[in-house]
Amino acid sequence: MGILTWIIFGLIAGAIAKFIMPGNQGMGWLLTIVLGIIGAYVGAFVGQLLGLGDVTGFNIGSMFLAVAGALIVLWIYGMATKRG
Repeated sequence: MGILTWIIFGLIAGAIAKFIMPGNQGMGWLLTIVLGIIGAYVGAFVGQLLGLGDVTGFNIGSMFLAVAGALIVLWIYGMATKRG
């Protein structure tokens, strides 16, 4: 995928993950894109470990893995920044 595709893919995956995850993450659209791109890498890694495939293009399976990876990243971010 090209860089523009990764940006759009990351924005969509990050926005879906932020919608699913409860709470206020306090991220703007730029960090949402970064979240989605990192989530795609995490999702691809976990998907390969579990034999589910990886993020190969702009399709439903890749989006599912990217959103799952972004949810994992959001969970880790929430645990790292938890106050009290």
